[in-house]
Amino acid sequence: MKDGTEGSAGKVPQSPKGAAGADMAAYLLDTSVIIDVLNARNDRASLLETLLNQGHVLACCAVNISEVYAGLRPKEERSTRAFLESLEYLDITWDIARHAGLLKREHGRKGLTLALTDCTLAAVALGHGCTLITDNAKDFPMKELALHPLQQH
Repeated sequence: MKDGTEGSAGKVPQSPKGAAGADMAAYLLDTSVIIDVLNARNDRASLLETLLNQGHVLACCAVNISEVYAGLRPKEERSTRAFLESLEYLDITWDIARHAGLLKREHGRKGLTLALTDCTLAAVALGHGCTLITDNAKDFPMKELALHPLQQH
């Protein structure tokens, strides 16, 4: 495991790149979790450090990067980029994008209004066989999705 990167956000855990093995799990991070780590809130860095020490893989995708950069202050870019680049990057393929749209449509027909970004995160996790770490479990009602729900503070 690499050492954490020091920045305005404090020490953030760095994920070793590579596929998860038999005893390891891959975790896709919800953007709120990434923001908490970068802002040293809710002890999220400690949770991620524990998962890394157990040999698990932490991942992000284009949705996370876009959402984080939308609210990024220029002085935070170096530490933020270092953290995001330390995570495994999961592609959004044609099939994953299609699945995201279908999830949004399916839940909309049930009367649930879900954000397309949340449906896309769910589809990425499902498509890559990951567990989604989130403190917004209500935003991810998909029964087939493995969640690692966190308490909001």
